[in-house]
Amino acid sequence: MAMEQRVEEVERGVVVRLGGEVDLEQAPRVRDLLLRKVSQHPMVLVDLSAVDYLDSSGLASLVEALQAARKRRSAFGLADLSPASRRVIELGRLDRVFSIYASVEEGLDGSA
Repeated sequence: MAMEQRVEEVERGVVVRLGGEVDLEQAPRVRDLLLRKVSQHPMVLVDLSAVDYLDSSGLASLVEALQAARKRRSAFGLADLSPASRRVIELGRLDRVFSIYASVEEGLDGSA
């Protein structure tokens, strides 16, 4: 299954909506997209509600974007985690590292 991505500009930054499989094949595209958005916006919120599969390479792309955001002192968060993405993030104990929001709206209110 292919990965889907949609970018939505919002008042304080950008929402990146990912869907489908974020795996070894798709991770470089995710990484490039997120790093580009982090370099262009003060706030990036990643909506994972439509992600069916997330592997360690996809997770590594999210971590790299978080690190880049921290270096820039910009906000980076995850929102509306699908069961598949939540499981991988929690197994890696990265739910303690990322700012995670129940919904995109909550993430926007919380400034990611």
